[in-house]
Amino acid sequence: MRIFIALDIPQEIRTHLAEYMDHARALASGARWAHVEGLHVTLKFIGEVTDARMQEIKTALASVKAMPFAVQFDGVGFFPNANAARVFWAGVDGGNELPQLASAVDAALEKIGIAREAKPYHPHLTLARAGSHPLRELRALIEDPAPQFGTRFGTMTAREFFLYQSQTQKGGSRYTKLERFELQERGN
Repeated sequence: MRIFIALDIPQEIRTHLAEYMDHARALASGARWAHVEGLHVTLKFIGEVTDARMQEIKTALASVKAMPFAVQFDGVGFFPNANAARVFWAGVDGGNELPQLASAVDAALEKIGIAREAKPYHPHLTLARAGSHPLRELRALIEDPAPQFGTRFGTMTAREFFLYQSQTQKGGSRYTKLERFELQERGN
């Protein structure tokens, strides 16, 4: 089973993202656009695990302690950059708390032998990936944004995170929540 850990996104924010993506899609029809219902804020990708390993992972994740915190979805950009745009993303800002949560998840899983992330944590929502050509057409959205399609998608309070299963299928991956982990003060 292929798994990862992530924050879910409220429907109101998904609706704003869907409206923006519909507008952007007209500029880059050759891109591979994400399904709005599958958007999430990844904390840790694990990959393939056995059913036997799954219980260890759930126990480790249950030990993660963090307080609820605000997460803002604002701005758009490109990886690696606007001239060689392979990924078009929406910004995610959870202050210091979001990277701290990702680090706490990483530390809990490291205790059971799952390697820590080697790269720094850069939260974002992948909206589109380049097809055969870079996503240069989407630069117009940053250089001259249409006012009716602003990039302030909303703010949520992260009160929980989830263990997800990822199933690859034609037309994109399908994500299923397997277990919920509540954020609460340390010591509770």
